[in-house]
Amino acid sequence: GLKWSNVYLEKRVVCLEIGTTKNKEGRTIYLDDELLAIFDIQRKLQKIGGQIVPYVFPNRNGDGKIKVFRRSWVSACKKAGIPNKIFHDLRRTAVRNMVRSGIPERVAMMISGHKTRSVFERYNIVSEEDLMMAARKQEKYLENQMGTITGTVTDLPIKKASSETH
Repeated sequence: GLKWSNVYLEKRVVCLEIGTTKNKEGRTIYLDDELLAIFDIQRKLQKIGGQIVPYVFPNRNGDGKIKVFRRSWVSACKKAGIPNKIFHDLRRTAVRNMVRSGIPERVAMMISGHKTRSVFERYNIVSEEDLMMAARKQEKYLENQMGTITGTVTDLPIKKASSETH
């Protein structure tokens, strides 16, 4: 249902109106190069077809809104060679990608529309790969510290408390 009236290609922005998002709050989405290209392609396809409709992603006939999204989604996934994907999986993937790329979690929550940390954490799933990457990052950090030697500390001399200290 996204309309061209909410898309500002020259500013690389999509404004989602209040009531049109899952949490009913409006928000602004900034387009990266890949998303901008997709919007450009959609605009060009409509111009070539000679039918500019209010919707960015029109129905199969190109003359109106997609009425049954699930059917369109299943068809698109089959054509892309990725059957059995659930549209909502994209939200989870987006959250994980934002966190992994170093975007602060609060910013990722604003982009994804999550109001609470508890719900956000259900999307921010930590995998075994994430844990291994964390160990590698920590090791690299420690190696780069001046004068730091990584390893296990052993045989520390034990100081005995002297009777003069009280």
